[in-house]
Amino acid sequence: MGNSIHEECGVFGVVSPARNGVADLAYLGLFALQHRGQESCGITINDEGTLRTHKDLGLVEDVFSRGELSRLGEGNMAVGHTRSGTSAGNDHASCQPIVVNHTKGRMAIAHNGNLVNAFELRVELEESGSIFHGSSDAEIISHVITRERMNSESIEQAVARSMDRLRGAYSMIVMTPSKMVAVRDEYGFRPLCYGQTEDGTYIIASESCALDAVGAEMIRDIEPGEIVVFDEDGVRSITDRCDKKPRRFCAFELIYFARPDSVISGCSVHEARLRAGACLALSHPVDADVVIGVPDSGLDAALGYARQSGIPYGVGFIKNRYIARTFISPGQKSRERKVRIKLNVLAKTVRGKRVVLIDDSIIRGTTSKRIVNLLRDAGATEIHFRSAAPPFLYPCYYGTDLGDRERLIAYKYSTEEIRKLIGADSLGYLDPADLAKLPGDSDVGLCCSACFTGDYPTEIAEEKMERETAK
Repeated sequence: MGNSIHEECGVFGVVSPARNGVADLAYLGLFALQHRGQESCGITINDEGTLRTHKDLGLVEDVFSRGELSRLGEGNMAVGHTRSGTSAGNDHASCQPIVVNHTKGRMAIAHNGNLVNAFELRVELEESGSIFHGSSDAEIISHVITRERMNSESIEQAVARSMDRLRGAYSMIVMTPSKMVAVRDEYGFRPLCYGQTEDGTYIIASESCALDAVGAEMIRDIEPGEIVVFDEDGVRSITDRCDKKPRRFCAFELIYFARPDSVISGCSVHEARLRAGACLALSHPVDADVVIGVPDSGLDAALGYARQSGIPYGVGFIKNRYIARTFISPGQKSRERKVRIKLNVLAKTVRGKRVVLIDDSIIRGTTSKRIVNLLRDAGATEIHFRSAAPPFLYPCYYGTDLGDRERLIAYKYSTEEIRKLIGADSLGYLDPADLAKLPGDSDVGLCCSACFTGDYPTEIAEEKMERETAK
């Protein structure tokens, strides 16, 4: 379990009283959430109690042909999932949704997040007879909910009881033959919202951009600790666990993971990144000729820097749109290969100029060094690197695959040493104190900044930390 999956995924649910093309809606929704996971994907259709699933390794367009969607058939509900995992956990058995058969029926689970007590739960479950086929937290959660279901009157009651045992980050959808249940952990680490189309179909999604993709109007975010039930009687909310813990939404969602056109708890991701860039301009000013951003998640911060500093904004890179996100690609060699063909410099923008280069973050440093070299080769006279995230100093236990501390460049080297390693003329990071400014006046609340500060919102099992340190 030392190599357990640290997932950053997308979940999508459809509840259609008219049985109106739920497979197609799920397919489109997963396309909109492809940025959240590129290793595998899957859809489970609920056809009046009969569950049919197709899932596999690969991107949405590769896994789902028109024939596969047709074979899933029609239904009144569907749940979908896109997944990103470490190379150690990149196997078919860990693809989601996870489908479970038990004496009280069937259910399918799609999960985004990471449990801090996954190891303890798995050992306990295995010792009492549970058998696991993969290494995902979703499979552990499915066993916990199934056991609670045996002694519960409803699936929502089983989910509520399971929350007493699950520690960490989870935003998930549970589908049974008659209901769909959406639930978010009490801290609200990961996003989850729902909306409705004109024909009355309810849509649940990790991000609002997926609602837009299927023509649904957003109703609201699911609150931290809330359970929302969708069934033939409509929509019901269970709020017994709301406001029991302080909100700790993942700061890296605003900086990197979420799409800029998404709105989370009233916070525009685009606006949050503009604010990050403005903060960088105030804390790390420099004399320069042009500000450019690294596509895609560095562009908004670059625009914010340019507006605050008064330095002209320019388009410095052309991105190959057929290359997936390098940070969540499994394996260092894969990341390095993709960086080489992902970006090309628009030389006219940078030749003979002092350039402010804005990226969303510096994690391992490999990508940053390559990008600086590309700009040097294109004729930039100075390169002033600015990171829209603070230095990553600690592992994330809530679903962002940063790896162990030894792979985090800021843990091993000082800012000046990193500047030399990546070949920049100057280097500046977002101040951790400025993270509180990113949500603006929205309802996001205080962000989780544990990977920057080491201040973990939940208790982290000492055994787990020792395993991570020993990697």
